[in-house]
Amino acid sequence: MMSEKLKVGISIGDINGIGMEVVIKALSNPSIFQYFTPIVYGNTKVASFHRKTMGVSDFSFNVINSADRAHDKRPNMINCWQEEAKIELGQQTEEGGKYAFLSLQRATDDLLAGHIDVLVTAPINKNNIQQEGFDFPGHTEYLQSRCEASDALMFMISDELRIGVVTGHIPVKEIAQQVTEEKILQKLRVMNSTLKQDFWIQKPKIAVLGLNPHAGDNGLIGSEDESIIIPAIEKAKEEGIFCFGPYAADGIFADTAYTKFDAILAMYHDQGLIPFKHIAARGGVNFTAGLPVVRTSPDHGTGYDIAGKNLASETSFLEAIFAALHIYKRRNEQRDLTKNQLPLRRLSRDRD
Repeated sequence: MMSEKLKVGISIGDINGIGMEVVIKALSNPSIFQYFTPIVYGNTKVASFHRKTMGVSDFSFNVINSADRAHDKRPNMINCWQEEAKIELGQQTEEGGKYAFLSLQRATDDLLAGHIDVLVTAPINKNNIQQEGFDFPGHTEYLQSRCEASDALMFMISDELRIGVVTGHIPVKEIAQQVTEEKILQKLRVMNSTLKQDFWIQKPKIAVLGLNPHAGDNGLIGSEDESIIIPAIEKAKEEGIFCFGPYAADGIFADTAYTKFDAILAMYHDQGLIPFKHIAARGGVNFTAGLPVVRTSPDHGTGYDIAGKNLASETSFLEAIFAALHIYKRRNEQRDLTKNQLPLRRLSRDRD
């Protein structure tokens, strides 16, 4: 148990999806409150609707106006709006995006102000959340902008595998144009730094995937691997980054070759996330690396197809919470060690 419990801010995502369901399920076991204090940014009426839909009667939120009023042994909620929200489970609606953003915006405000220690985000719909104040492909880019960070890395993490991507939520037809030497090099810098700072790996070993099938097959299937990716890898090595490649994406995941590396840098979204979600199963977490704050999320989407059916698993959401706590703790431990202070005790992952 930590000497001082951290405050975990939670945004609820699309109110028509499974976000509120997995939040309630994740916070239903009172024993987890010994590790952290949860503060959910949403609305009690929305929470009550989902709770009743799930058939849960013995769960309630402690309603507070500010994070400093949070009860450390109960799930807390800050109401981010007062009006009645129209909930249409399983449907993509304008209201679903409106309230997802209100939740995210308030939680991010508190994160940047230091009122909460880490942020865990439930899934949004990247289409209906587009509005004034949110003109981004997803959480990663929004938080990068709010933090005024020069770069950020969508870093998928699990016990078995860590994968980052050079290009994120963009159309497939634009991938080749956006895979540049400088962008690859920058993502390698962020990945290398976060592996050291947030995962305590002294000399990370990184595999870089090729863009084309068979990593271009010596130029036979595209020239980008030789003209862009290899020079980026060489420059990264000159900077002391221990990276190798480019590797054919199908080959490295076909056997256990990926297990020889601390992380893998994929060129585009599906190249990295398809094998990750298969290998990590329900235990995967999306971590936004490269920011001065800690944000994680489960590796699944809004789950419209199962919304309201009480079928959603909270496993990935719980993993996201504990991953955020571990990352925050390691950053503090590293700062303490740098100052020649005694490190804080590590958070136990035992949730029983």
